[in-house]
Amino acid sequence: MADEHEFIESGLQRTQIDEFFGEELARAGYGGMEVAQTPMGVQIVLRAEKPGMVIGKGGKNIRKITSELETRFDLDDPQIDVQEVDEPDLNAQIVADRLANALERGWYFRKAGHTTIDRIMDAGALGAEIVLSGKVTGARSRVEKFNRGYIKHNGEPAESIVDEGQGVAVMKLGTIGVTVKIIPPGAQLPDDFQVAEDADVSEFVVEPEEDEGVEELLDRDPDEVADAGTEPVTDSEADDGSQPTADEEVVEEEVLDEEQEIATPEDGDIEEELDDLEEAVEGELSEESEAEAEDLLDEMEEQDTAEADVEETVEGEDADAGGADEASDAPATEDDEAAASEDEEGEN
Repeated sequence: MADEHEFIESGLQRTQIDEFFGEELARAGYGGMEVAQTPMGVQIVLRAEKPGMVIGKGGKNIRKITSELETRFDLDDPQIDVQEVDEPDLNAQIVADRLANALERGWYFRKAGHTTIDRIMDAGALGAEIVLSGKVTGARSRVEKFNRGYIKHNGEPAESIVDEGQGVAVMKLGTIGVTVKIIPPGAQLPDDFQVAEDADVSEFVVEPEEDEGVEELLDRDPDEVADAGTEPVTDSEADDGSQPTADEEVVEEEVLDEEQEIATPEDGDIEEELDDLEEAVEGELSEESEAEAEDLLDEMEEQDTAEADVEETVEGEDADAGGADEASDAPATEDDEAAASEDEEGEN
């Protein structure tokens, strides 16, 4: 059998054994089980609220369960160890069975849920959650949740720290699924932290080294500063002729003597230079403005001359047209009338 199939078979067998114990030990307050394979056989650890009912009178009940495991699940020499649950209100499986039983007896789901989760928190749990899913009050199914405290829903803490139990309440309208999640008291969550009061942190504090300041270096002799900045070269290093590495680079600082002063110009010279600059700028601006003004005047004169020529041309044409009209509209003279009459007689 392959490893994958083996894991599936072992998981399925574990689930079937858990369901078998839940049915057989419901009245004894079944609180879960653990199965381990040993050289002597299969070791099963049972947790129950009432261990006496699991064992039975004279061990009768425990022998019956052992034989059932051998025949039904084919286990080799199962050894059952029954342990009592110290705090039943912190066991998720026991709480889920109690809540399902209360719903079957007719408790209203809100009253049963709040009462149960209050008992869990009073027992010292860090957080709890109860989920009821099904037809809790009518023909339509829905989900009701009750939360208190802090609960983890995913990740490694949800698998290793959170205790989860499930139960089923069989009602007239249908079944109601009950899921209970509890974080027990004292659980170490990965996001927990503690603030240590009056802790000695002196060993963790790093004090900066006291180096000489700039003023102290300026007060010192330049030769001393140069000698202090360079490290002596040993004979072996000189023979090797090796270059200093990046960590051994020598930093030299140039220190000015107090007698050396930077020459600064006088106030009078600065004012004269400023005046010269202003005059040069004004001269350049005046020359440029005059040249632009002359160009504008020339353009305006040319435009005026062109407009005058156009006007004279238009007036001459209008005068010629007017003379022709006057000649055509003038009255006929006596000579014209005589010539016209002679023409008429000749035609007759």
